[in-house]
Amino acid sequence: MRLCSIASGSSGNCIYVGDDKTHLLVDAGISRKRIEQGLHTLDVKGDELSGILVTHEHIDHIQGLGVFSRKYKIPIYGTKGTLEGIRCCHTLGKMPDGLLNEIRADEPFALGGMRICPFTISHDAREPSGYRIENQEKSVAVATDLGKYDGYIVEHLKNLNALVLEANHDIHMLEVGPYPYTLKRRVMGDEGHLSNELSGRLLCDILHDNLQYVVLGHLSKENNYEELAYETVKLEVSFGDNPYKGEDIPMMVAKRDTVSEVITL
Repeated sequence: MRLCSIASGSSGNCIYVGDDKTHLLVDAGISRKRIEQGLHTLDVKGDELSGILVTHEHIDHIQGLGVFSRKYKIPIYGTKGTLEGIRCCHTLGKMPDGLLNEIRADEPFALGGMRICPFTISHDAREPSGYRIENQEKSVAVATDLGKYDGYIVEHLKNLNALVLEANHDIHMLEVGPYPYTLKRRVMGDEGHLSNELSGRLLCDILHDNLQYVVLGHLSKENNYEELAYETVKLEVSFGDNPYKGEDIPMMVAKRDTVSEVITL
């Protein structure tokens, strides 16, 4: 199985997960051209995709969804609330009948040779979800845009081989930064985004010897930077209630505007 962030950040998100038989995208929040360029680096063609899993309807997750899915006739999967949000987003254009497929949290389904396990996340969207994706050998998950986490989230992220995990903001940078007060409250709220510190604490709850890679994603352009997210999460792991140290976990920060390193499991 391979995992690759084509783009990840507050300005656009698109994650590839696939193996020799099945190719998937989680979100399509960048332009069709950038998605195609990202897939080209993975030696995957647009019409080879089995589906696009949409986490929620915010524009940084669906910007390129309409034009890309129409061009290659790629089926789209999302919860009822997410699909309603997609239909209401007029900038996407008209979505052809049959492309939008409703799924439900905690009801796994199959796409090609993959088992897809959607799970509910806490975010200010209609019905947002994260995704755990498994084949017969490996399992990965994408968990971004969550204002908080609890035992339910932890259970869905246990025993993974790789994970894309949100590390959106540094709390101090957000507090003293340029955002208006209401936006700061939204980002820090239970339906906002996960801070670097909370990302590290969540990671402490799911670490195990077979977790081969962690990708920190969805960094805020204004309230975070790569080195700070990386070092803060490592420190939380090192000082957390677990037997691991930060340097024990292979970890990188997903790039905002370029394709990140391909992780092969």
